[in-house]
Amino acid sequence: MRAPTIRDVAELAGVSKSLVSLVLRGSAQVRPEKREAVLRAVSELGYRPNAAARSLSEQRSRTVGVLLNDLRNPWFVDLLDGLNSLLHDNGLHMLLADARLNRRIGQDLARPFLDLQVDGLVVVGTLPDPAALGAVAERIPVVVAGAREAVPTGVDVVAGDDEKGARLVTEHLIGLGHRRIAHIAGFGAVGELRRRSFEATMRAHGLADGAVVEPSDMTEEGGYRTTVRLLSRPDRPTAVFAVNDIASAGALSAADELGLRVPRDVSVVGYDNTGISRLRHVWLTTVDNAGHEVGRRAARRLLDRFGGRGGEGGVHLAMPTLEIRGTTAGPSDQVR
Repeated sequence: MRAPTIRDVAELAGVSKSLVSLVLRGSAQVRPEKREAVLRAVSELGYRPNAAARSLSEQRSRTVGVLLNDLRNPWFVDLLDGLNSLLHDNGLHMLLADARLNRRIGQDLARPFLDLQVDGLVVVGTLPDPAALGAVAERIPVVVAGAREAVPTGVDVVAGDDEKGARLVTEHLIGLGHRRIAHIAGFGAVGELRRRSFEATMRAHGLADGAVVEPSDMTEEGGYRTTVRLLSRPDRPTAVFAVNDIASAGALSAADELGLRVPRDVSVVGYDNTGISRLRHVWLTTVDNAGHEVGRRAARRLLDRFGGRGGEGGVHLAMPTLEIRGTTAGPSDQVR
């Protein structure tokens, strides 16, 4: 039995082949009753467009390359969900690649996507050399999502407001009565923005002497080792603010092994509101970094560039919110 064709759809719907093509491309130039007739015919016939033929006729692949800094980062899940939902609604498909793996094998990060002739590229997370995106941006639209490094002209950056998020955490802990607060810092522009905002907020409240910053590698093991050092100090902090939820998981393990109860003996706060933070036995106070919204905005910027509305590029920030759960409370000397 032969597969139904676009001609079959047109005949059943009582319209032209060109109108069927307009409906399948999501054109707004089709009257609602005609659109409904075409979609009904598509459903009845089980018609599936020939993607390869459509790409040739449009001179587009209808694919978007997505280059992730590290597939292991759970925050990227929400971002990718937001990104893919809007791309899918516009008839586009994602092709994923792990930048960390590509670097390890010495492969040009963007070359595979260019070889596949993707319509655009979304870079998720921090890359070691964002300036290298300039050559790619001269050929296809490029958007960076979830990072804050400087990028070449013509590249959009979409991210959460890291300075505001860190300020929300710090003011929450100060409001609970904490005066000795440690920050497990991260790397890159995002880590720097969160660290600087933490320190500035502590200074603004006259608590600069109570602010402790320890660098880490943004992993669970790094968070564990750093927290062991922090909580072994004679003047140990009463609260620990980690750069992300993964490092917070290590902080919680360290506190438990040292015989300290969270939040009675030490409060712990993370960042990103990943699935880790929402586990019932963790129930971590954290910053919702608007990952889904960042993904949708990144997709929107890419779609705007496809439509010739991109401009020179810029930084677009989504607003974070603080999710207060079970790992923060007032310091124990106030509880007793």
